[in-house]
Amino acid sequence: MIRFERVSVRYEGTEHPTLSDVDLTVPEGELVLLVGPSGVGKSTLLGTVSGLVPHFTGGLLSGRVTVGGRDTRTHKPRELADLVGTVGQDPLAHFVTDTVEDELAYGMESLGLAPDVMRRRVEETLDLLGLAELRDRPIATLSGGQQQRVAIGSVLTPHPRVLVLDEPTSALDPAAAEEVLAVLQRLVHDLGTTVLMAEHRLERVVQYADQVVLLPAPGAAPVMGPPAEIMKVSPVRPPVAELGLLAGWDPLPLSVRDARRGAGGLRERLAEASPPVPPEVSGMPGAPVPVVAERSRPGRFARLLGRGADVPAAPGADPVTRVDGLGVRRGRVEALRRVTLTVAPGETVALMGRNGAGKSTLLGALVGMIEPTSGTVRVGGLAPARTDPRAMVRRVGLVPQEPRDLLYADTVAAECAAADRDAGATEGSCRALVSELLPGVADDTHPRDLSEGQRLALALALVLTGRPPLLLLDEPTRGLDYAAKARLVGVLRGLAAGGHAIVLATHDVELAAELAHRVVILADGEVVADGPTGRVVVSSPAFAPQTAKILAPQEWLTVSQVRGALEAGV
Repeated sequence: MIRFERVSVRYEGTEHPTLSDVDLTVPEGELVLLVGPSGVGKSTLLGTVSGLVPHFTGGLLSGRVTVGGRDTRTHKPRELADLVGTVGQDPLAHFVTDTVEDELAYGMESLGLAPDVMRRRVEETLDLLGLAELRDRPIATLSGGQQQRVAIGSVLTPHPRVLVLDEPTSALDPAAAEEVLAVLQRLVHDLGTTVLMAEHRLERVVQYADQVVLLPAPGAAPVMGPPAEIMKVSPVRPPVAELGLLAGWDPLPLSVRDARRGAGGLRERLAEASPPVPPEVSGMPGAPVPVVAERSRPGRFARLLGRGADVPAAPGADPVTRVDGLGVRRGRVEALRRVTLTVAPGETVALMGRNGAGKSTLLGALVGMIEPTSGTVRVGGLAPARTDPRAMVRRVGLVPQEPRDLLYADTVAAECAAADRDAGATEGSCRALVSELLPGVADDTHPRDLSEGQRLALALALVLTGRPPLLLLDEPTRGLDYAAKARLVGVLRGLAAGGHAIVLATHDVELAAELAHRVVILADGEVVADGPTGRVVVSSPAFAPQTAKILAPQEWLTVSQVRGALEAGV
């Protein structure tokens, strides 16, 4: 169905090609997963299938890509629209209408399908993706995950023979991701649709793939094969495969079910040890010990940043933020109701829940972007929505779901200079943070030329220039591979060790397991669970990490915990 013949892509101003001599065949009616570290050219490879590369993105394409016999060099994206459906990392970039139902119908209108056919397919897609209740909603009012489902639905309605998906589950909660993947499975198995997908959250998708294509490094030749074989040699792999390699399981499991079948011996060995308990933080429920007293020493990054402004280190310190009975109403929608939350210095809290549960709304209220309808929000003793933003910048900082929303300048140096001025910081403060987070990035680099992970790091540096005691992050691992995620975890741990409070809204259960002291689960705008990470996630089928599911009822959360126990001689 898709044929790559000695395909290379080089962008202007780059020393090396992004893709080099790619020679692959993607069979019809299979789900093929594209994996590799960030920056190896996965999005570029997907773009050559839809014709976006080189017709829209530029670059020099050599070789030949054919889809269903059509050469993408001579067929522009609009001439491939009936054959190829594409969803990129940013669903907002695809929308051309205002409401969900109109967006689902737009592609079919462009192809001139009959009204009765359009109506039937819209209804089918609304049911398939669980969007029926949102059909009349303005797209701008939807959560990021809901927008992702609408974007996928908009390319499904024309019934393309090929689907090209770039990070399709990155903004979805675990349950919604499973629903989308189930739909893709039905399309592949029942309709013979060919799906080519790039995804960093391999724990969600690798077990569904028929084949995996590994791009090991920029410009390196890809490797294609069965998922289990590729995962043995891939530099990126899901926790279930990592645990399988650590335990020496053969064949290598790709699903929790297969791993549990072979985990009896490992469970017996680990029964002699207890999972490590995260150090408590002053101000956490039932935790009287001092902030940072039992934590690891701050790393180089934390020392560079320094303790958050006005963050006390004394035992019994006041919470950095206190939310009491918070309610937020948007028109007829009650986004939050009766939310109560406190966060102590040095504490990391993960907000989890379904798409649309109110996580981003709560972050917006904490930073002052949203005025409470009822209840109170206090950060550093101030009401964020009623305080001058220039006064709040040194108390709370938000890294939004789309980091580029914070990036306006033409160069990294200009972004840093503006951040120093806004925060009243010493000249060069922001650039020093960027150098630590993004070593090797030149001052004259344009932010749009950075990868998703690099833009996140730049946005984080801009926010941290004000040294806010409270740091908020909305889906911080979207678009990050496992290595980039590990670096982010290290940075955030260092910040927490330095006394900064961190609240992150995330669907990434593996991140919460690695990083969070507490997990707060929201549902329909209300807090339904709030407690230590292990206690909350292990008992949740939706929010438990893979290691916890495999080794339950023991409360091991991460592969690194298991590795540490085994290395200690368990």
